[in-house]
Amino acid sequence: MFVKETTKGMRDILPREAEIREYLLTKMKKTYASFGFSQIETPCVEHIENLTSKQGGDNEKLIFKILKRGEKLNEAAEGLDVDALVDSGLRYDLTVPLSRYYSNNAANLTLPFKAMQIGPVWRADRPQKGRFRQFVQCDIDILGDNSNSAEIELITATSTYLESVGVGGVTIVINDRRILSAMAKASGFAEEQFSTVFIILDKYDKIGEAGIEKELLESGYDAECVAKYMEIFRGAMAAEDRFSYLEGALGDAIEGGVIANLKEICESVAIISDGRFKLDFDVTLVRGMGYYTGTIFEIKSEDFKGASIGGGGRYDKMIGNFTGQSTAACGFSIGFERIVAALVEKNFKPEGAAEKIAILYDKRMGAADIALMQKKAMAAREGGRIVLVQKMNKNVGFQKQKLEADGYSKFVDVRFPDEMAKLEEI
Repeated sequence: MFVKETTKGMRDILPREAEIREYLLTKMKKTYASFGFSQIETPCVEHIENLTSKQGGDNEKLIFKILKRGEKLNEAAEGLDVDALVDSGLRYDLTVPLSRYYSNNAANLTLPFKAMQIGPVWRADRPQKGRFRQFVQCDIDILGDNSNSAEIELITATSTYLESVGVGGVTIVINDRRILSAMAKASGFAEEQFSTVFIILDKYDKIGEAGIEKELLESGYDAECVAKYMEIFRGAMAAEDRFSYLEGALGDAIEGGVIANLKEICESVAIISDGRFKLDFDVTLVRGMGYYTGTIFEIKSEDFKGASIGGGGRYDKMIGNFTGQSTAACGFSIGFERIVAALVEKNFKPEGAAEKIAILYDKRMGAADIALMQKKAMAAREGGRIVLVQKMNKNVGFQKQKLEADGYSKFVDVRFPDEMAKLEEI
C-alpha cells in the first residue's frame, strides 16, 4: 500500500508558503543581480571525494550517500566494503559545489567572478521543529578577489536584501579566524589545541565567560594558558575600542594587517550604507566550517530573537584543493528557511502582490454562462489581477475560508443566471 506521508525529514509546501517563497526568491535574485552577481546552477549530486574532503565540518557526518550502479555495485558488494559501495552523494551545502564549478569553468568566467547560487541541499540530520533534511540555501560568493572589497560588497548586498523584505533590527557580526588563532597562540596553546579552544569559545552565548573558563580547565589545558586566554578575552570584551586593544594584546601573534582589515570593512560599510546597516566586531564569533581561512560573519535580527539567520566568510584554500593553486574566495549565505517560517507565522502578504478574486458559481449554471464568467475573468487577468473561477462547494463558507488562507480577498457569488451582473464588480 502506498504511503501518503512524506519521507522522514522532508515536507510538502502548501500554496500560501509557496507564494511567500517565490516572492522572497524573486526579490533576492533582483537585489543580488543589481550588485552584479550572476546566477549559476550546480548538480545536486557531487563526487563523494569532494564531499568528504574534511572541509565541511560536522556536515560530512550527515551526507546522503549514493550507491554505485549496475555491475560496479555488484562488484563492490561482493567485497563487503561499505565505502566501496559509494561513489557520490547529495550536496550538503553550496560552497563545495561552487568551488568545483569554478575550478572546472574558470576559463569561461569573468574574473573576479560574482556568483549567485540558490538551490536545495540535503543533510541526514535528526528531524525536529524547523529543521529538515532537505532545505534551500541562498548563497552569494566572490571568487578571485583577495581584497576586502569582497567582504564589503557581500555584507552590503545581503543587508540590502534583508532590508528590502522587511527583516528588522539586522546586525552583521564579524570576526576573523586569524584573530581567534592569535588569541590562542598568544596564550600559549599549542596549534593542535586551537580547534578545541574555538569549540568551547563558540558556546559563549550559552555558558558565558565563567563557563568558558571552567570548560577549558576541565578539558585539561594548562592553567596558565587558560588564565592568559581569559585575560585577553575579558580585555577585548570590555574595551571601548576592541581593535586597538587586540593590536596591543596580541603583538607578534597576529598577522600584520588583519585587525586593520576588519576595521576598514566596518568603516566602509558604514559609509556605503550611510549608517543603515549595523556591523558588530565580536571576538566570540567562531563558525564551525573547517574551510574558513580569514574573515567570518553571521547575521542576527531582532525579529528572530538574536538567532543567526545567515553567515559566511573567506575560504581562500578550498579551490586550491581542486586546482593546486590558491584562489581568493569569500561568500555569504542567507538562512532562507528560517525567514520563510517567520513570515508564514506572521501571515505575511508579499509587497505588490496582485489582488486575488474568486468567482464561485452554482452547479445549476449552464455552460454558456460559465463561459461568460471565464471571459470576464480573462479581461481581469489582463489587468493584472488573479481570478479563480470555481464551482461552489456544498459548504461554501469552508470553501471561502480555505481560499482566504491562500490569499483570496474578494468573492463574487453567482447562483442564478440573472446574477451575472455581479461580474461587473471585478
